Amino acid sequence: MARYTGPKTKKARAFGEAIFGYDKSFERKKYRPGQHGNSRRRRQKSDYALQLMEKQKAKYTYGVLERQFRNLFESASRKSGVTGTVLLQFLEARLDNVVFRLGLAPTRAAARQLVTHKHIVLNGVINNVPSTQLRAGDVVGVKGKSQGLQVVRDSVGTKGDARKFGWLEFNHDKLEGKFLDYPERDAIPEKINEQLIVELYSK
Repeated sequence: MARYTGPKTKKARAFGEAIFGYDKSFERKKYRPGQHGNSRRRRQKSDYALQLMEKQKAKYTYGVLERQFRNLFESASRKSGVTGTVLLQFLEARLDNVVFRLGLAPTRAAARQLVTHKHIVLNGVINNVPSTQLRAGDVVGVKGKSQGLQVVRDSVGTKGDARKFGWLEFNHDKLEGKFLDYPERDAIPEKINEQLIVELYSK
């Protein structure tokens, strides 16, 4: 499956945020990448550059490539409501993202791998498609034989209890959670200015 496999710290430095999760290298160098480091003066970005950067940040944050992202935007624009908010709701409702939010994996990349390797079940059936859109009431869990995986146990033990989101319910004993509904915009923790993305695609 297509996915970004390039340098993650370099991308995080370009956006000025640890969009892939905690990164020791990023914490040491939070300035933009380049030969002259943070000593070089940066010109003010144009409106288009700001819009493009916001779209790229959203794509890399959720691990979505351009065609998938464009299709999600078009679906969001056809649905009633604020297009930017609906777009983020669609991204949050992806199966790999929900696995990450439930604390079953330490990162979205790890969550995607769990899904593609058939360790995740959706409503009791194995699902290996990370982009699957969840609906209210869907139940996501770890396959019985996979519940002993070290990556799952470590993630649930260290971060699972801290990841509490109002649109999800998590059963620690069963290692499964329920997707209750699409989250409200103010409940989504990602620092993304979705209005800039809407402006970019509306040109």
